[in-house]
Amino acid sequence: MKKRKFGLALSLVLAAGTILGACGNNESEQGGGDEGKDNKASDFKVGLVTDTGGVDDKSFNQSAWEGLKKFGEEKGLTENEGYRYLQSEKEADYIPNLSQFAENGFDVTFAAGFLLADAVKASAEQNENAHFALIDSLLSDENGEPVWLNNVSNVTFDEHSGSFLVGVIAAKHTKSKKLGFVGGVDSPLIKKFENGFKAGVKSVDPTIEVVVQYAGDFNKPENGTSIASTMYSGGVDIIYHAAGGTGNGVFTEAKNRKANGEEVWVIGVDRDQHEEGLPENVTLTSMVKRVDNAVYEISKMALDGNFPGGKETVFGLAEEGVGIAPTTENVSQEALDLVEEFKQKILDGEIEVPKTDEEFEAFEASLQ
Repeated sequence: MKKRKFGLALSLVLAAGTILGACGNNESEQGGGDEGKDNKASDFKVGLVTDTGGVDDKSFNQSAWEGLKKFGEEKGLTENEGYRYLQSEKEADYIPNLSQFAENGFDVTFAAGFLLADAVKASAEQNENAHFALIDSLLSDENGEPVWLNNVSNVTFDEHSGSFLVGVIAAKHTKSKKLGFVGGVDSPLIKKFENGFKAGVKSVDPTIEVVVQYAGDFNKPENGTSIASTMYSGGVDIIYHAAGGTGNGVFTEAKNRKANGEEVWVIGVDRDQHEEGLPENVTLTSMVKRVDNAVYEISKMALDGNFPGGKETVFGLAEEGVGIAPTTENVSQEALDLVEEFKQKILDGEIEVPKTDEEFEAFEASLQ
């Protein structure tokens, strides 16, 4: 199937059109649009399968679950029966968990994270009448070529663009001119966070150093603590993490150091992680990735009979799918103003934010 790419704005238009059409049909056939919609939602079931990071990782998985809960509660679904999650303790749990939802008649099963891509492909091929939504990745074959299945919705984000913006903030706030990036698993997805962040930093001040290290896991907070300790001891004063539950360890180290009088900061990811930095107040800002909105919107589209299977739905800056967190108390007005300037340049196509190491090298060279 030829690849088709849609932004959230188009998805919302399609969803809105479907809602209006559904209401019109219900009114003529049943005498009340709301009544028909309630009856339709009462039989709808939607599930979430997490990766090994857990549903309470205070980051990606938690955001996905919050979106599912919002949808379920608004539609009057019962938790566990109408909406629920299954937490994967190990990689071998992915296919059984996905299959459990499919075999029990769930209308949509969300797979939280690129680590579940192979499991989604296998499960979708085995359950052709079930709908799956893969968050953060595209299906691919053994050669890395995209695979488009009509019963799989591929949901991605412009993480590099959002990371660029928090890189701008970090560059305006660093005193040591030495920043850190902690990634979970070294992968094309997390590379988007890394390279977008570095590009934002270098766009403000090319002389700032960015130290990068990967933890090799999204659920090892102790690794995050160890890496952060080394970075802070080496002169880094702000660390941006894209490491899920491993990032909790970065916060732990920062809070311990700030309690002892050091001025260090953390930039959170996926959700507004301001509260994770309390009570020492170490969260400078966060790159919010609205996984919750994506889960909510895809669920809504499926309920309305408009499941975007066989497509890639992209949530970017224009769709407010990524950006900086609403909590800005620790960010200077100068930095916020600069963020808006760069955001507009990205939207206008004046800046093409790099995703890969090769693209970053070319971007950095263009600044010299």
